[in-house]
Amino acid sequence: MITREAKKRREAAEAFAQGGRAEQAEREKAEGEVLAEYLPKQLSDEELQQIVAQAVEEARAAGAEGPRAMGAVMKIVNPKVAGQAEGGRVAAAVKKLLAG
Repeated sequence: MITREAKKRREAAEAFAQGGRAEQAEREKAEGEVLAEYLPKQLSDEELQQIVAQAVEEARAAGAEGPRAMGAVMKIVNPKVAGQAEGGRVAAAVKKLLAG
């Protein structure tokens, strides 16, 4: 729940900043920072890449190839990164490794 609220604050701050409402953007950003203090430490890009790379290897070893590989990798990665990386960030890392 805190993760969702922190994300809402970040998105609202971006929207206010783009709309030229700097004061409201700063208020939303400050609230988001307070909420973020209660969240687990987020994984660095390097840490996330390592976890995803291991999961890709596991999924391929289990025979997951092509479009099925995305779901198989996500099933392996999600429990390992729960609360430490946003789903969109995880999915982007998986897609990048599967594509190249």
